[in-house]
Amino acid sequence: MSTTTPSTIDLKRYAKLSIAAALVTIVLKGAAWWLTGSVGLLSDAIESFVNLAGAFMALWMLTLAEQPADHDHPYGHSKAEYFSSAFEGLLIMLAAISIAYAAIGRLLQPQALDALGVGVLVSAVACAVNLAVARLLLQAGKVHRSITLEADAHHLMTDVWTSVGVILGIGLVALSGWNWLDPAIALLVAANIVWTGWQLMHRSASGLMDIALPAAEMARVQSVLQRYAQYDITYHALRTRQAGRRSFITLHVLVPGDWTVKMAHDWVERIESDLRATIPGSHIIAHLEPMDDPSSMDDQELDRD
Repeated sequence: MSTTTPSTIDLKRYAKLSIAAALVTIVLKGAAWWLTGSVGLLSDAIESFVNLAGAFMALWMLTLAEQPADHDHPYGHSKAEYFSSAFEGLLIMLAAISIAYAAIGRLLQPQALDALGVGVLVSAVACAVNLAVARLLLQAGKVHRSITLEADAHHLMTDVWTSVGVILGIGLVALSGWNWLDPAIALLVAANIVWTGWQLMHRSASGLMDIALPAAEMARVQSVLQRYAQYDITYHALRTRQAGRRSFITLHVLVPGDWTVKMAHDWVERIESDLRATIPGSHIIAHLEPMDDPSSMDDQELDRD
């Protein structure tokens, strides 16, 4: 059995950056709404408050996830990241509902907008801030395999699309004079971000239910194991699961029964080393069995999907 430790880089700094971005955009979007009276900009400002709550949740869960394994949590605390991702998804859904509620009210009672140029400019600056931070968080999340940072990035991107939609709506109102376009586009934006929220919640639930590694990673694992067939080494009962930044791989390795324990152990160590190189941050448990012993195949049902 061998383990590796996930990257020790402090991911909390990215969550703190997200908190700072949320505070900045709350001020900017609040000012834009106050200047124009646009329900679209109001909905945009509401979502920034949601972003702030999500960023604080991300910071909390990243702090918890980085704690080392202990007596009560021998596999570590990495699954805490899924709670943050699910919370972000729920917040996105709530933001969509609040946007739709405000937009429907404005559709029923249209209102002229003021100071459109200044409002659009301020909102555009806030949008640029969110876009820059979202891209940074998404890249860091993928590099460090952090679903929390990815979820926070997707949350910020929904805010970006909300801002783009709102700016588009205000521009169309200015060109056409149709005040109902402002809340109508806000409704379309709300419908669009619901999908992102649902995807995050579904992915979090899958992680908490011990979903297997992605198909591409599974293919790489199997490719490593199949290379050892030329040395008369086979395997079965391969199982994987993802837990935040950590991957868990278990398998049974079958070797010739006349091999010494040391020889078999050395080969298993080579296999585990190759697997760790292929799937960084993986925890591997390999059970050694003689291939010529019929009892080694008693657990073949583990090979069934």
